[in-house]
Amino acid sequence: MSNRLVRFAVAFGAAAAVAGGAYAFTAANTVPTSNAGAGSGAVSGYTVTNVHYALDATTPANVDSLTFNVSPVIPSTGSGKVIVQAALSTGGPNTYTCSTNTAGDTVTCATTSPQQLAAATLTSLTVVAAQ
Repeated sequence: MSNRLVRFAVAFGAAAAVAGGAYAFTAANTVPTSNAGAGSGAVSGYTVTNVHYALDATTPANVDSLTFNVSPVIPSTGSGKVIVQAALSTGGPNTYTCSTNTAGDTVTCATTSPQQLAAATLTSLTVVAAQ
């Protein structure tokens, strides 16, 4: 046998051993049963009406809270959430977490934290609601 043929046989044998060893390690993996899927559903919006701003008694240039009605209702229990973002002419925007009444048709948002909402700088209000 020629020297070249022996080298080829040794190289082929080494490659086969490495490939077989790698296969032996990967063949030992187990994967638990799991679920995956996709679906679709109708998504509709909310109607916000009767927005009311409650001014601070001491400094009426500031807004202490805002209240509005929402339809359809957002239950106060469960996963329903309402967030209001106030766009400001300077600074901001500020985001406030809100709560609903028991009936789920009235939303109240305290606007004193993280920063008191100044009425003069308020330019728009965005309501994000999810049920």
